Amino acid sequence: MLSGLVIVDKPQGWTSHDVVGRMRRIAGTRKVGHAGTLDPMATGVLVVGINKATRLLTYIVGTSKTYTATIRLGESTVTDDAEGDIVSSASAADLTDDAIRTGVTALTGEIQQVPSSVSAIKVNGERAYARVRSGEDVKLAARPVTIHRFEVHGIKREQGSEVVDVDVTVECSSGTYIRALARDLGDSLGVGGHLTALRRTHVGPYSLDQARTLEQLAEELQVLEMSKAARALMPNRELSAEETTEISFGRRIAAGAPAGSADAATAERPAAAFAPDGSLVALLADTGSFAKPVLVFAPGTGGPATGVSNTGGQAG
Repeated sequence: MLSGLVIVDKPQGWTSHDVVGRMRRIAGTRKVGHAGTLDPMATGVLVVGINKATRLLTYIVGTSKTYTATIRLGESTVTDDAEGDIVSSASAADLTDDAIRTGVTALTGEIQQVPSSVSAIKVNGERAYARVRSGEDVKLAARPVTIHRFEVHGIKREQGSEVVDVDVTVECSSGTYIRALARDLGDSLGVGGHLTALRRTHVGPYSLDQARTLEQLAEELQVLEMSKAARALMPNRELSAEETTEISFGRRIAAGAPAGSADAATAERPAAAFAPDGSLVALLADTGSFAKPVLVFAPGTGGPATGVSNTGGQAG
């Protein structure tokens, strides 16, 4: 059974759920999931797990993300991006480059961010965006996020225009909303702002260089096999043949590092354990003087896999 990660270059206008549905048809299996929603307007890296690799997705969701984006200053929208109606406008023509960069700096580091009211966050069991569409005024609580890098690499002004477009790169913690950054930058500058373009270039160790479009994947399904995916994602531990046998039966082995130390594996941040042949055996957590399996993979599911030709896929 084919298992592994597929790095999809999500097209604009597709939901993450749409991509999962298309990948189910391409891969010929219903056991497909993704590691973190990407808005329909956005394009770029969406990590998809197939079969056994869906068990790795939970460890990918919390990794840092990198985006390139364009922020329009001078207009606010109901959705904080270009898909929503404009609700207010103010001339940004007099904003200086220095003022914009100062505003960006203030939104770098550890900040409290209020997600967009049309986000997928659940409020009393219902998605916030569904409540907004039904006419409810939704106010979400601020949450801590970390903006590791917020870099301006282009400020564009057109003759006679009241808006300013700012091209940026953002590297951030999981749970950050880039359209909320656009909104907050505009608000801090007194002119309002919203997101007009968004492309995700990295999810944890997986990059746009590895990504393929759905059309390309329909022609040739390129799968990052589980051992390579896990090696890139988490700390590695090489097992002896004896340790491999013990772990394969769910038994404990000696810890890789003392529990509580910086190098110790935990249930939230496990180590990927590999057999002498390089196949992925399990994910391990160090507890006291022992390491115990968090997940054990059946023999043959964590080893090398090759690209699979699939010329019969239908356009999604």
